[in-house]
Amino acid sequence: MSKRILVIQGNPIADSYGEALAQSYVKGAEGAGAEVRLLQLSALEFNPNLSGGYRNKLALEPDLIQAQEWIKWAEHLVFVFPIWWGSLPALMKGFIDRTFMPGFAFKYQKGKPLPDRLLKGRTARLISTMDGPHWYYRLFQGQPGHRMMKDSTLHLCGVKPVRATTIDLMNKRTDQQRNEWLSKIEQLGRSMS
Repeated sequence: MSKRILVIQGNPIADSYGEALAQSYVKGAEGAGAEVRLLQLSALEFNPNLSGGYRNKLALEPDLIQAQEWIKWAEHLVFVFPIWWGSLPALMKGFIDRTFMPGFAFKYQKGKPLPDRLLKGRTARLISTMDGPHWYYRLFQGQPGHRMMKDSTLHLCGVKPVRATTIDLMNKRTDQQRNEWLSKIEQLGRSMS
């Protein structure tokens, strides 16, 4: 039985390097026999603003209902996104706010401080790009985007382990270096991790 992988591409810019990275991962995973689905957040129609909070929830748009079905289907989640201002693009944050809802991703129980983790049994990979040096992001900023995704979102919902691949100094990379990274990400997809 093949592994079921959902790749969620969160760069809102069409034809971005993030899109190329996502396609490279898909190519590698499919080549290794995985069943892969690709979710391009920029192609979805939804309001990224959780304007009603959790108490007055907005009804999920059809694209978000399908996204939840694909997340439930997947055994492995791959998130591809740029680091902007130390964190995720607003589109990806809005997607998480609207999709990883109580009753779907987690559920609080009376008298328990931590919620039931409703997405247990899944693993994840973060593939992120940034213009700055990774050492600065890690040592001086504390990796806020990665920590939010790993600890505050995915671990809280039961997704473990969560591994990360970071491509830094994007504004200084040559075309050859970018192509080398596409090959590395394809290989990562082939390993399905």
